[in-house]
Amino acid sequence: MGKTDRQMDFTEGSIMKKMILFSSPIFLGNLLQSSYQIVDSLWVGNLLGAQALGAVSISSTIIFTVLSFIIGINGATLTVLSQRMGAKDSEGLRISLNAFVFVLGILAIMLGILGFFMSNTILRWMGTPESILPMAATYLKINFIGILFLFGYNFIGTVLRAVGDSRTPLRFISLAVGLNIILDPLFIAGFQMDVAGAAVATVVSQGAAFLFGLIYSIRAKGLPFTVPTPPPWEEFTRIFRLGLPSGFSMMVISGGMLAIMTVVTSFGENVIAGYGAAQRLDSLIMLPATTLGSAITSMAGQNIGAGKWHRVTDIAKSGLFLILTVTLTIALIVFLLSELLIRMFVSDPATVNFGATYLRIVAFFYPFLGINFVLNGIVRASGAMVQVLVLNTLSFWVLRFPLSWGFSTWLGENGIAVGIGVSFVISSLFSFAYYRFGKWRKIDLFHYGQKNKETVKE
Repeated sequence: MGKTDRQMDFTEGSIMKKMILFSSPIFLGNLLQSSYQIVDSLWVGNLLGAQALGAVSISSTIIFTVLSFIIGINGATLTVLSQRMGAKDSEGLRISLNAFVFVLGILAIMLGILGFFMSNTILRWMGTPESILPMAATYLKINFIGILFLFGYNFIGTVLRAVGDSRTPLRFISLAVGLNIILDPLFIAGFQMDVAGAAVATVVSQGAAFLFGLIYSIRAKGLPFTVPTPPPWEEFTRIFRLGLPSGFSMMVISGGMLAIMTVVTSFGENVIAGYGAAQRLDSLIMLPATTLGSAITSMAGQNIGAGKWHRVTDIAKSGLFLILTVTLTIALIVFLLSELLIRMFVSDPATVNFGATYLRIVAFFYPFLGINFVLNGIVRASGAMVQVLVLNTLSFWVLRFPLSWGFSTWLGENGIAVGIGVSFVISSLFSFAYYRFGKWRKIDLFHYGQKNKETVKE
């Protein structure tokens, strides 16, 4: 694969400058991608009411939970391909890329089928109120039909970022979002499909983005995609050695979110809708942290592949400075404008009151979440997927879910936000401890580091 002017080499040059230039398009892409659910929620909440918004909110949580296993394995592509890129191993890049296509394509199809037929069962297990169960099930099943499209264009974007190109994915993400903005009101109100219309609009938009992204990436970018075939055994085992813990890590995160939703549903429809609106905003508020974590994995991965460990440490320091600056600014804005932001989605006074209070409580805990993303992004770049799985298990199941449940029994519905915020603080301490004292620097995925490898120092 030939290098283009849009691909960045992170093994040399200014770290902070490249971090900002590389992460900015990723942020814009993630912002556009998050607008899928934002647009759906705005139209559903305003056209169909709080009940429909609650149905979409619950279903969206389940979709993320089921998809998270594949997304997690997909995240392992950043580690593998960025290290291949840093080591200048073109043939290894080609082999690894097509191995991921084969494995992840099969898993996406399997989870899509399973999720479609299990939709009603999962919704009932979550305690979804009967009044919104039919709408939630409809939205959920349609999204499962299009799971391959959602995965496909996200995977292509991940591959491009791994090789240092964060700008090209904006093209097909923009196409998807543009179509969704047009199709949502058309299907919801014009064709009178209600909640089903929002789901169909999203699937059609994602399908168009996937096809465009695939064709463009092969013809214009020269990505070495081939017809998927079973990969060599060594590559197959590497994918699962890294991918399974990474996938389970995402399942732990999304499963924790699902568990918290069961706490939310116990407080009734107004709290469900208010939490749903707050979560839509949360997805935007956390974008700088998730973006920087992804960018840092690519940057650190290339330097680990090249054996430049001093730059890995500098990447961590620059990332922490950047994320703390950004998240503190966002926290202040959210705290001051929380009620106005919630009213963008719903107008019911009880729903607005809960959503705004939730945001005000959790706002200044966001910087601690940013620390988690930055340090885990560095550790993940080395291939320490099992270790990240352990950290996420501690964060969500030992801390976030028990604390949100415990504080909600003590403080009522507002205790949900208190418990989540406190968990951010404690989990950031765990992440820092492992980054500082863990043995992730000793991992060697491809034996590139046996020659010309620097002594690891802090």
